[in-house]
Amino acid sequence: MIAIFKKELWSYFGNWSAWLIIAAFSLIGTLFLFFFENDSNIFDIGTASLQSYFVLVPWLLMFIIPAVSMKTLAEEQQSGTLNWLFSQPVKISEIVLGKFLSVWLVGILCLLPSLVYLYTVYVLGVPEGNIDLGATFGSYFGLIILTAAFSAVGILASSLSQNQIMAYLLGVFMCFIFYFGIEQLASYKLLGGADYFLSTLGFYQHFLAFTRGLIDTKDVFYFLLVIAVSLFSAKIFVEKKK
Repeated sequence: MIAIFKKELWSYFGNWSAWLIIAAFSLIGTLFLFFFENDSNIFDIGTASLQSYFVLVPWLLMFIIPAVSMKTLAEEQQSGTLNWLFSQPVKISEIVLGKFLSVWLVGILCLLPSLVYLYTVYVLGVPEGNIDLGATFGSYFGLIILTAAFSAVGILASSLSQNQIMAYLLGVFMCFIFYFGIEQLASYKLLGGADYFLSTLGFYQHFLAFTRGLIDTKDVFYFLLVIAVSLFSAKIFVEKKK
């Protein structure tokens, strides 16, 4: 698994793709938070808070993570190296887990430059340091675990696809449905009392609790369950390709 993990990291950072993704992610976040006129602009809001950033980031991750994960398994099958991996003394679960960890790490590295935003808001607060650190760090924890969930879903999409383009489109679609689609469907109140249960199946409600500074074990367990189910399903689909 460690060998697979290192190999994937080298494929991302060895050809500058990961650096470009991190730079693009940071640039878009900076433009929306400090330059573009929108509901996320910190200067327009006039509040020493990064909550607008935590609203924006899941939408960016929804497109960035599938772009990172699309090559993990789909490219291996497309190029024929997946059969070579099958012949190596490594379990399929280790292949899937190693690739998942590499995608998750790249996603976490995309979040690191935002610490500059945190410092900026901390300094610009009146008085200095007038920021809800509990909600901020809770939101960061939520982003890290949400990134893991998107990464697992992206790995699943890659295991289902024959090529990278289909893996990317399917990954974006699945992440969108899990994060926004289920929540939006529940908001129409078409199912009566079942609407609340439906909303709890999506990522949004569970991530929202983290943005309030609440780290609840049921929300953590929900994301861990989604990650486990996604990776186990990916393992099954990869085994069928043997």
